[in-house]
Amino acid sequence: MREITAAIREAYRIHDIRIWLREYPPGNVAMDGRINAEPVKPVCFLEAPELVSLEAKSTMAAKILAAVDKAYRDIANTRETMILMNHYPLVNAGWAGRLGSENPDAVTRIKQLNA
Repeated sequence: MREITAAIREAYRIHDIRIWLREYPPGNVAMDGRINAEPVKPVCFLEAPELVSLEAKSTMAAKILAAVDKAYRDIANTRETMILMNHYPLVNAGWAGRLGSENPDAVTRIKQLNA
């Protein structure tokens, strides 16, 4: 979790990073229609503000993959970890009761990030 947090923080330069982990036993996972397919291939979802830089995305993905590999190498096929990045404009992200686009600090940070 610390390594994934560090990778996201480096890419986004923000401090409110929330990670949750959901693990399922192989009997509750189907891959290509097969239950108990081994080894399981991890999937990571990133829900975050827009990030334009392909270099920043690529570096972040590589660091997340390294962290997942370190934690799950012996129990999962970490070489085939999928990282899905869902990026949202600030008008589609609410935080602390208002849209991100209504928060001047958030607007400034995202503009700097994507300059």
